[in-house]
Amino acid sequence: MAKCAICEKGAHFGIAVSHSHRRSNKMWKPNVKSVRVKVNGAARKMYVCTSCLRSGKVERA
Repeated sequence: MAKCAICEKGAHFGIAVSHSHRRSNKMWKPNVKSVRVKVNGAARKMYVCTSCLRSGKVERA
């Protein structure tokens, strides 16, 4: 679910390092919202990241 339907931005994985240098797995998820978007003149609900919403890549319905 945490994937943008426009730019395909998804989760990134890495390692979180604490102050005592203990390492654990970490996941960064994109800021994805469920919005109604105009697609070919019809309104459709899709998951879009906020950077695509702000840049105007999609038009809200």
